[in-house]
Amino acid sequence: MNTNYNSSWDEENDELWDRKYDEWETRDWEIWLGTQLSFPFEVKREEDGDDAFFTAVASHQPFRLGHTMNVLGIEGDDDHYGILINVREGKRTGCVPLCDVEVTSRSDPNFWPVREYVVWFANR
Repeated sequence: MNTNYNSSWDEENDELWDRKYDEWETRDWEIWLGTQLSFPFEVKREEDGDDAFFTAVASHQPFRLGHTMNVLGIEGDDDHYGILINVREGKRTGCVPLCDVEVTSRSDPNFWPVREYVVWFANR
């Protein structure tokens, strides 16, 4: 079954949610994302556990909460952080967890594949 994700599954439709979640549970995310995403694309960091207590630092350090960056590729899979992505912010490059970002434009073809991963990761 390959049902396309849509935002209605963020709401209270348990049957659709269960079907999609079952599909996500069997998915090899790193391989699937490698076939779905086109690089580079722009994201904004919407989550960052380290910035919860140090928001003053976030505005001065690259790759932090609220920052916009370009995704260059997939770095790999980490047991704790999930899929890691290579990003560029200005002249600096680094890695951030894919589960912490959102594609900045809903019209970008990368929006829904990233959204699927973020929703799955948050609910696993």
